[in-house]
Amino acid sequence: MKTPAEARRILAALEKHHPNADTELAYRNAFELLVATMLSAQSTDKRVNEVTPALFARYPDARALLKADPAEIEEQIHSTGFFRQKARALLGMAEALVTQYGGEVPPSMEALVALPGVGRKTANVVLGHALGVPGLPVDRHVLRVTNRLGLVHSDDPIKVEAALGALYPKKKWTQASDTFILHGRRICKPTPLCKVCNARPDCDYASR
Repeated sequence: MKTPAEARRILAALEKHHPNADTELAYRNAFELLVATMLSAQSTDKRVNEVTPALFARYPDARALLKADPAEIEEQIHSTGFFRQKARALLGMAEALVTQYGGEVPPSMEALVALPGVGRKTANVVLGHALGVPGLPVDRHVLRVTNRLGLVHSDDPIKVEAALGALYPKKKWTQASDTFILHGRRICKPTPLCKVCNARPDCDYASR
């Protein structure tokens, strides 16, 4: 495991590659980000961003979404994959928001993960980006990048979230996750571009 000082140095090096890292999902409020993040499972942010403008124009909030015809939702989100499962999850999520939270997205991990189709990663995305609550989403890019760097040694997202949360202050959690995600998409790919990586001097994978 890296020390906190090494972890800070690594993140600073990656931030030079990805200054002001942020989610690449397009959204205007917590509800839109929740929907977009649910749709992003097994899809790409680019594809989701192509689908959501029309979806949000038709269903701007949980109450509108709850009244939707499942077949219409399936048609609109078809290109994101697993459209039937996602449509059911969206309708279940909307019903829970309307009946339990007055149509608003609740600002707590416990409440969010209790919503249909919402896991810990999705909850962390919404908390950290739209609700002002520290969140550290762990996806496949975060797992790959942080394990290669030697910041963590686990493929368990919950354990990795806890380990990274201990290395970085809460105020840095969301941006740190965004930085790791962008680094995984652009540089530390399955076949990594180690020669151009600023964190190479501190990377366990590159030093092999």
